Amino acid sequence: MTSSASTSVAEAQGRLFTITELAAEFDITPRAIRFYEDMGLLEPTRAGRNRIYTHRDRTRLKLTLRGKRLGLSLQEIKQLVDMYDSDTDTASQLKAFLAVLQQHRRQLQQQLDDIAITLAEIAQHEERCESLLADAQAGR
Repeated sequence: MTSSASTSVAEAQGRLFTITELAAEFDITPRAIRFYEDMGLLEPTRAGRNRIYTHRDRTRLKLTLRGKRLGLSLQEIKQLVDMYDSDTDTASQLKAFLAVLQQHRRQLQQQLDDIAITLAEIAQHEERCESLLADAQAGR
């Protein structure tokens, strides 16, 4: 674990991060971080040619990676991460997040159902092939 990974949230509030530190902490490449920046998920400041990331950027990156693990699209992630920064009512943010999660759950359930059907079809084909093979070998 890197020293920046073990830094407590309280200590990190005013801390600035380099792209290398964030990449190491979250085990991703600097290129991935730059991609998220291009997508508008991160907004680092510049010190010459160097990117400087704030605690806000670090949190947004953490939320982005969490959204990716959940299988959300970058558009959905951006919507949710932007809500994180919003001063609006928390209840409406939570309702929007819940709607995204429910939609994603429906999609995954449909995929799971489709996979189950496909596996059943494969099993039928395997049985038929094994039966035909046994008949062919017995008839030699």
